[in-house]
Amino acid sequence: MTSIFKLMGCASALGLAISGAANAQETGPFGHSSNGLSFPFAAAIAKGFADAAAEVGAEAIILDSQGDVLKQTNDIDDLLAQGVVGISVLPNDSVVATAWADKAAAAGVPFVASAGQVGDPTTRPIDDVYEGMAALVTQHEVTAGHQIGLLAAKLLDDDKTAKVAVIEGAAGYAEVGLRTEGFEAGMKEAGQPYEIVAAQPGDWTSEKGESACQNILASNPDVDLFFNQADDMVVGCARAVDAAGSDALLLGFGGSKLAIQAIKDGAVDGTVCYKPEEIGRLSFNVLHDIATGTADHTEEFVTYETPAVTIDNIDLCVGQW
Repeated sequence: MTSIFKLMGCASALGLAISGAANAQETGPFGHSSNGLSFPFAAAIAKGFADAAAEVGAEAIILDSQGDVLKQTNDIDDLLAQGVVGISVLPNDSVVATAWADKAAAAGVPFVASAGQVGDPTTRPIDDVYEGMAALVTQHEVTAGHQIGLLAAKLLDDDKTAKVAVIEGAAGYAEVGLRTEGFEAGMKEAGQPYEIVAAQPGDWTSEKGESACQNILASNPDVDLFFNQADDMVVGCARAVDAAGSDALLLGFGGSKLAIQAIKDGAVDGTVCYKPEEIGRLSFNVLHDIATGTADHTEEFVTYETPAVTIDNIDLCVGQW
């Protein structure tokens, strides 16, 4: 089937519609609100969502909030006004997203969170899906952090206390605390003594990751390992480490194409492999199941395997973003 791509204007956002054969509930429209399509990971989720819709001849409306919480609130209103039969959201703010889930539930529209928790991450376990939602579709952030912590322990010298620096994502994202929680649990389980000597935000980007690592190396030149909470940041951090002549190990998070290549080139030591297109695809499938009556989904936690990889097993990770 050939899909037709067209630009759709709306009051608060520019959307991309992917159209197939029309057939009421089964063909949508289905909506996806992204936290920002300029982020490769978020764009890959949207691609997976749109591709899954196209495969069954359904229409997908993809809206880009461009990192703006207020704009994303308006995007949810726009999707509901357009009569979508299901909504998937990669939220900018986990707590604010509860209002969007409540609004969708009140309208009788199934709501799925994609790769981002809904609810206060400091009080709600990641697999405790917010009330009334159809599903949370994501990698298990704590489990993935645990895997990268075990990998870090394997690479480090356990005869001394390792000096670890954490390059965090952006404030407001549930993933920041969850990934560090898992990382520390993995290090402790492996019996690796460590001290987190510094933590700075890299805001998920290569440039800010590089800057954060430069700042940390200036005051902590003997850092043994940088745990970067996203692969874009580890690629930037690798530049800072190289420029400083540091021997620090570099671990990323996410399995991006750039990080996979950096591991193959010897610039980065490892990462944990995420599959954002699979998140988008699974999110659409949940909504499509409900729309077609194929299956019911209520407050489900849907996830997939996320292996830690180094140069020794890098073929396990095919970069999707």
